Amino acid sequence: MKFNVPSIACDACAKTISEGIRTHEPEAKVDVDVANKTVSVETEASQESIKQVITSVGHQVE
Repeated sequence: MKFNVPSIACDACAKTISEGIRTHEPEAKVDVDVANKTVSVETEASQESIKQVITSVGHQVE
């Protein structure tokens, strides 16, 4: 699944999002593209739950 996250500004944002997702889903494969402001996640979790994690660490999902 892929999310547009316009609030990603730097590598620190990417790290925060990645760590947040892995805290909830340790097996998840997370790839954050800072330049394109996208987050790609391979996980068994629902799209909605991943969206909530990204939001909970302070970012907006479009």
